[in-house]
Order: sequence, then structure tokens, then C-alpha cells
Amino acid sequence: MIIASSRTLSAVAFGLVVSALSLAGAGRAQAEAQLLIEVATGKVLHAENATYPWYPASVTKLMTAYTTLRAIKEGRISLNTLLTVSRNAAAQQPTKMGFNAGTTLTVDNALKMLMVKSANDMAVAIAEGVGGSISGFADMMNANARRLGMSQSNFVNPNGLPAENHVTSARDLAILARALILEFPEYDSYWHISSIRYGNRVMRNYNSLIDRYPGADGMKTGFICASGYNVVASATRNGRRLVAVVLGAWSGAVRAQKAAQLLERGFNSGLSWLTPSLGTVDALAPIDAQPPNLREEMCGGHRRKPPSEENEEEPEDTATTASGESGNSSALLLSSLKPANGKFVLGPPVETTPPIVVFTGPADHPDPVQVASPAKSHKKKTKAAKSEQTKEGAANAATGDAKPKKKKAKVSAAQK
Repeated sequence: MIIASSRTLSAVAFGLVVSALSLAGAGRAQAEAQLLIEVATGKVLHAENATYPWYPASVTKLMTAYTTLRAIKEGRISLNTLLTVSRNAAAQQPTKMGFNAGTTLTVDNALKMLMVKSANDMAVAIAEGVGGSISGFADMMNANARRLGMSQSNFVNPNGLPAENHVTSARDLAILARALILEFPEYDSYWHISSIRYGNRVMRNYNSLIDRYPGADGMKTGFICASGYNVVASATRNGRRLVAVVLGAWSGAVRAQKAAQLLERGFNSGLSWLTPSLGTVDALAPIDAQPPNLREEMCGGHRRKPPSEENEEEPEDTATTASGESGNSSALLLSSLKPANGKFVLGPPVETTPPIVVFTGPADHPDPVQVASPAKSHKKKTKAAKSEQTKEGAANAATGDAKPKKKKAKVSAAQK
């Protein structure tokens, strides 16, 4: 009787917590999707709007990588196959590496730049080199999606830039992530490179769980105005690997914290016996609906520093500021879910491995490093801004902080 009573009280308490969280997040319930699965079994540990269609943004590049690795497995290309940056690839919107048209590089280097820098020019170079054209590669992506059972997905480009019929769902992305992990264990390192170095440029992975959440080992982030901030994140503890999918988060910082919350819940689920079985990820029933368009919410003028497609992602510190704006229900919900001991609150990155060196040209004879042209500013600097910049430069000089060093940090943290 005592045990039964204790369980009843626990169940009631658990129900109250779930109800409170549901009410707190009700305002954004249709503007966010979450899914947590166990990789080995495909078991669903948590699902919220997981089968609603969604614009994937740059998490599309997981399918770009999958399609490329399938081509390698089938012997049609190799990691050392040279790709050529076409004019079309060079003209892609940021984020990109910015190589000149005619530049060649190996599939291996292109994949590293794709996964860490989320380079849209590399996505097109891969698509044209592997599929002959963007449309040809999209056909390959869709064939792979059908084979994997990704019934809610349709891809029209390899990078996830805005396109009306370019859709997926949290369910389908979890299926894809699981396939990448199980089918290509020898290429697992591509998902968790913390940073790459090209010449003097060091570019950090936009997946901020890498080197900041214990056990994090993948996979990809994405953002466009219509979809919000997305992430497919994987982590391994004690030999158990989980995948968390968060779509439609308010900012990069909120996205990372919510993914960490899901993973932590999966690794430390003390009340799992109270949770009804949700089956496996492939058995989740797709919902026939239009994907939500979050453009106004994500990129409207009500945000103090609204992001845009051209900028793709904001730096982590800016994202944190944005997530704390007054009246933002997701930020309030996030703060209410943080454990008292801060167990999985993400700290500053800790570099566990040096940046992976990437280069253009063949593997046995790399090209000289291309010097990137300075980005053109679309806004004229005001006198006040120039004065502030001069003061900042003087302060840096006084403390021994050189301007080029600061500029380098901006490049590595700023865009997707």
C-alpha cells in the first residue's frame, strides 16, 4: 500500500509538472517541434509536433552528406575526387567559403567545410560534382529519402536555402540522422569536428553543443527566417547514443539549450516507467499539413537584432541577448526548465582538439591559400560609428589586442 501510494503521488506530481510546462509553452506549441530518439533501437523517448512538415534550412546538408557518402560507398566517387567550384556555386549566398570560380578541392575537404562552416557554395559544388547538376542531385536526395522512409521530405537544393517545396519533419530528420550513424560509422568524425582552419581563418562549428555538452558528437544546425533555428544533435554516454531534433527555436542559444535538455532527459530519465511507450521513430504517423512559416516571428522588426537569410545565423552571444527579450515566451520557458545546479547549461567552448586543416586543390598538392575579399558593407558608417571604431581600435592597441586578431574571431563565430 505504501509503495502504491508513493507511486500515485509521484505520478500526480509528474502530471502537474507536465501540465505546467505544456501551459507555459502553449503560445509556441505550433511554432516548434522536438524529438528525442535512441539510435540503436529507434525508440522514441520524447515527441512534440514531431510529424509536422517543416522547412529544414541547413540541416538539409545532412542529406547532402548522406547522398555523397552513398556515392562513395557505391564506388562512383572517392574522398579524393576533385570537385570544381562553378560560377553558380561561387554565387551562392552566405554562408560560404568564398572560393573563386574554377577552384578545385577534394570531396573530403568539401564535406568538412560543409559540415562545420555550413558552406552553401560547397553544397552546390558537391551537388554538381556528384549529381551533375543541382536538380540531378536533388533527385538523388529524394530517392534516398524514399528508401529511408522519410515520407514527409522533399528536397530541391543541397543547401537548404529558402524554397517553397523544400520540406521535411523532425521525424524524417531523426530517421536520416540514425541512418548516417548506423550506415557510415567510418565517417562519424565529419559530424563532430569542432573547428576547421583554412590558412589563417579558423571557423568553429555552429553546433554549439560540440565541446560544450558532455558526450556531444554531432550533427548539424540550420536557420532560415521561415523555419527558425533548427538543430539535429547527437550525444553518446556509456555507449548509448541519442539524437535530439529541435526545429523552430527562437535563437541559436535557445536551440542549443533545448537540445541539451532533451539529451539530458534521455540520459537521466528516472521516471521512464511513468512514460507511455511512443514506439519507434519510423512508426510515427505523419501529419498532412502545410509547414509553419515563422518569417515574421523570427525576422520581423519586433526583434532588436533581427536575423536574415543573408546572415543565416547570429553569433551565440547575440542569440542569447535576443532570447532574453521581454515578452518572449520561449525564453521564459527555457529559464524555467534549467535545473538548479546548472547541470547542462552550456558553458564557453573548450577546445579539445586543434582545428582540422582544410585546403583546396588535390590531396597530394594543395593550392596556395586564397585571400578572401573584404565583405562589402551595404550601410554607410555614421560619424559616431567611425568614432566608436577608432576608440575601440585604440583600446585594443593599448591592451595588446590587435585588430586583425579581433577580425579573425568575428569570422569564426559569426555566420552559420
